[in-house]
Amino acid sequence: MTERSHESHESHESVPSRQRRRFAGISSRAYEHPADRSALVALRKLTGFDTVFKTLSGLLPERSLRLLFLSDSVRVSDAQFTHLNDMLRDACYILDLEKVPPMYVNQDPQPNAMCIGLDEPIIVVTTGLVELLDEEEMRAVIGHEVGHALSGHAVYRTILLFLTNIALKVAWIPLGNVAIMAIVTALREWFRKSELSADRAGLLVGQDLQASMRGLMKIAGGNHLHEMNVDAFLAQADEYEKGGDLRDSVLKILNLLPRSHPFTTVRAAELKKWSETRDYQRIMDGHYPRRDEDKDTSVTDSFRESAAHYADTVRSSKDPLMKLVGDIAGGAGDLGGKLRDKFTGQGGGSAGKGGATDGSTDSARPEEPRDPEEGPGTGSGPAGS
Repeated sequence: MTERSHESHESHESVPSRQRRRFAGISSRAYEHPADRSALVALRKLTGFDTVFKTLSGLLPERSLRLLFLSDSVRVSDAQFTHLNDMLRDACYILDLEKVPPMYVNQDPQPNAMCIGLDEPIIVVTTGLVELLDEEEMRAVIGHEVGHALSGHAVYRTILLFLTNIALKVAWIPLGNVAIMAIVTALREWFRKSELSADRAGLLVGQDLQASMRGLMKIAGGNHLHEMNVDAFLAQADEYEKGGDLRDSVLKILNLLPRSHPFTTVRAAELKKWSETRDYQRIMDGHYPRRDEDKDTSVTDSFRESAAHYADTVRSSKDPLMKLVGDIAGGAGDLGGKLRDKFTGQGGGSAGKGGATDGSTDSARPEEPRDPEEGPGTGSGPAGS
């Protein structure tokens, strides 16, 4: 066991941080997903959020939380989990995070990592994750958590954890349980988007797309890398996005609502897509927003960027529901007919050939000749093109 540990440390030394680009003074705006920023703005505007935030900020036992990890987990340091400590310092150096947050390894077979804390962030990784990932995959995960810290996500993540775990105990807050659950749902929606931002930060730290892809794939399928293939894994994401008809789109939403993280294949596809953008290349070339410019950032520009992202997502999405939204936004008519056809699995093509879309309509009257150029509203018009 000592030899393996020694080999792992030597492997780390063979890929020193000086071989990776450093992003001095980088602002979290450089890697934050537009959906992350807009979801956070929407969360802050949610009725009652300020009340809950201020109340819980004073009530949450953060000192107790720190003492819990200090007493019942292993703190990463020069003396314990030294290879993780080296990676943590490297990640903070690359993203120019001034203060290295404390990191703990917690005994838990479930692969997981989190960045929590109100005053100062704490990073926690589970033994399941440490045992699952190799050196470079772990580097991306630690970069992911440091990205959360740099973006200030730890505060909202902590509140989400407490609200989720002790929802019944905070029912006395005047907002009531329904309002609390609305805030939990909004927090989850934001946190899923924040994971996409942190994945980008992990890639900036590790600077190895394949390692990031492997890590996500292992989280989904376990430590059987020889049985898995990154291209096939990404093909799953494409198949999931295209996914059937409108009923499948609704099921996707229902499956996602209780989750704090996006689905793993979706995360992998999103990260690969970002790695191929000009924005990512500009960051790697040293052209990125700086922290000292954050105060001059235009809120209007941020909103415009988020709106443009959502519009582009709707336009390019292969999901049936998103296509329908795009059709409606594009001026397509007969929404009721489109919804009916989507849910019943009927296409619009047969209607365009003069056939009736609803048998009950024509059964009440004799057949009449129809002008071939005249098509019914359902399945025709801009939406069908």
